[in-house]
Amino acid sequence: MPISRIIGGLLAATLAGPLCVSAQGIAPGVSWDWQLQAPLDLGVQVEVLALDPDEVSAAEIAALSARGVTTVCYVSVGTVEDWRDDAHRFPAALVGRAYGGWPGERFLDIRARDRLLPIMVARFRHCAEMGFDAVEPDNIDLHINDTGFPLTPPDVVAWFVDLAAAAHDLGLLVAQKNAPDLTANLAPFADFAVTEDCFADGWCADLAIYPRTGRAVLAAEYGAPSDSICTAAAQLDASVIFKRRDVTRWRRLCPS
Repeated sequence: MPISRIIGGLLAATLAGPLCVSAQGIAPGVSWDWQLQAPLDLGVQVEVLALDPDEVSAAEIAALSARGVTTVCYVSVGTVEDWRDDAHRFPAALVGRAYGGWPGERFLDIRARDRLLPIMVARFRHCAEMGFDAVEPDNIDLHINDTGFPLTPPDVVAWFVDLAAAAHDLGLLVAQKNAPDLTANLAPFADFAVTEDCFADGWCADLAIYPRTGRAVLAAEYGAPSDSICTAAAQLDASVIFKRRDVTRWRRLCPS
């Protein structure tokens, strides 16, 4: 089992009361990388590596696991991406406005959980069958986007609770991805957190419950390392990396 996976649920329950987390988690302070499209570097020396399942093979995931790397499977749970093999499965009535800046993506009406959950469960199952250890459910923060649907914070929380249960049923860890304003509602069901620009935008502290209860904050910041971000990440015990927005192999770290 990858060395970066720890018994996090028991620690969280001890420090913060009952939590609906899985029995294992990812420890604060781990090294990590996040690569969603080519060029990839699967030889990067990290403890945790987040990948798009369409960019890698099961054999490559097995090789990473053999090296002790915990692998995280990227899944968009709030949009339909027209290049995915299962894009045809999404009912047209549940597909909303285009996601600005991301060609080919449109928002989903997550209130129809009974219709969308089977599609997401199939995606999660594919991640598990490939050998991934965890899922990164992206685009959960639909309540702050112009989706074309009147989605509310309770809608997002209900959707995430269903997704977390599905992931855990498949033996996968699950991340809270962004959505800092909902942390109090999401953290009881998540095993770690993944963020984008939380230090640059000033909301990383909203996720302090994670390192405080033995769960990692995997923080990606777009751009070059800065002293202020590196200092803040050390204070929070967050695992910060610096990436370009194309999220390829390019990666920079804080000075050691």
